Amino acid sequence: MEILTRFKSAARILLKGGTKKKTRSPIPAITEEEVAEIKQFFSREKFFIFGHARSGTTLLMRLVRLHPEVHCNYQAHFFTRQPLLKSLVDSAEIEEWLTRKSNRWNQGRDLSPLVLRAAADVILERDAAREGKRIVGDKSPSSTIHGQAVRDLHAVYPDAKLVYIVRDGRDVLISERFRNFVEESKFLTPEDKRIIADLRADPAPFSDGRRSIFTEAFLRRVATGWVANLTETENEARRLFGENYFALRYEDLLATPFDEMTKLWKFLGVDAPAELADAIQAEMSSNPDEEWQAQRNGGIASFLPKGQAGNWTRLFTARDKAIFKEIAGEMLVKWKYEKDLNW
Repeated sequence: MEILTRFKSAARILLKGGTKKKTRSPIPAITEEEVAEIKQFFSREKFFIFGHARSGTTLLMRLVRLHPEVHCNYQAHFFTRQPLLKSLVDSAEIEEWLTRKSNRWNQGRDLSPLVLRAAADVILERDAAREGKRIVGDKSPSSTIHGQAVRDLHAVYPDAKLVYIVRDGRDVLISERFRNFVEESKFLTPEDKRIIADLRADPAPFSDGRRSIFTEAFLRRVATGWVANLTETENEARRLFGENYFALRYEDLLATPFDEMTKLWKFLGVDAPAELADAIQAEMSSNPDEEWQAQRNGGIASFLPKGQAGNWTRLFTARDKAIFKEIAGEMLVKWKYEKDLNW
């Protein structure tokens, strides 16, 4: 019986590659050799725009694709929102299939990283091909996964370029708050709904710092997330991407858009024709998000000028400032939004 059991086990291993696993091994990163191989089929240069939600990623996407050689579309969320690109191969059954010894296509390696890269490449490049452009990128806000998004990106695209846009966290808070109000988010609490009702009835106290638009729980949660996003993204991006990492501030983009875009396009490997300056100004004069919010909930949306820097100065109460300073004051100094904590 023991000999028969061993014979059956050996036959199963020969035919199927071993016993079934309940969990898969860590998905391996793509190798330099595999990158070189896949670029024979998908040759366009790739970039990815990350940033905390409400930090100007959409505006940056609209501007960067004005260039005749650069295409960008939005929110594939390959690496920034569940279920993520890696979910395509993230099971023991898929690992068994892609590593099976009888599978002569895998050359003894796990095919998972090639599957992930090919899936993302075809999505990106088919769009760029339609536009006739040779450089292509995706913009997807990275508000929840932070540093892990950078690590997952690098595991599939170590040869890509990463662009990160940062906005003053106080304005991020306000913009995110009003988006929740306008959309009447299902996550609004009874206290949130009372604030909305009071804001509609009499906006004056909310306009001059007498009354806060935030609950303390919301303020602390978003401020903490903003700090985590900046800290982890910046650290991991510099560590993994080095000179292929480019960071900019949303406020600088508003102040000197052509200069900032010229730097970004140079980073992506293209020059900026002077005639793009007019195209940039025309694009910036449009605000599709503001128009959408006005259609969705005009009464609330009209309270906040969209896309501007410094809205926090008239909307933050003393309590709001104290809480934000406690959580994120040092980060404001690091990114040169404040010289010190005396604001």
